[in-house]
Amino acid sequence: MQFREVMRPPLWLLAFIYFMFLSLIVAVWAALGTGSAIFAGVILTLLLLVIAVMGRSEILVDEEELTIQDAHINRRFIGEVKVLNAAEMKLIRTRDADPAAYLAIKFWVTTGVKITLNDQRDPTPYWLVSCKKTEELKNTLCKQL
Repeated sequence: MQFREVMRPPLWLLAFIYFMFLSLIVAVWAALGTGSAIFAGVILTLLLLVIAVMGRSEILVDEEELTIQDAHINRRFIGEVKVLNAAEMKLIRTRDADPAAYLAIKFWVTTGVKITLNDQRDPTPYWLVSCKKTEELKNTLCKQL
């Protein structure tokens, strides 16, 4: 493995979701009582754990391919790799987005890379990937196979 990055939901986001869940628990307590509120609290806490686990994404680059979550592509089909700062990332994932592009974006990560593909059989023009280690990912992908 030449590159690996795991992005998890930030603590502030999980805390915000949990505070929303707490307001729901208070509403359940007011309407149905303590037992129902405790049950709702347990269920919503478990749901928060599921959100934390399912909200993570992983970028892997090995000698043969690039893998992002469940998508993968052979490195020989990777063309230009462009590092995007926060302003460029904001534009390309909104106004300048191509509907055929593969998006592996997380709203809490402001930087990323645009990976242009050179596969004639694939209608996907590029992959837009949220990434914190943008330069390292670009350098890894641009190395000769």
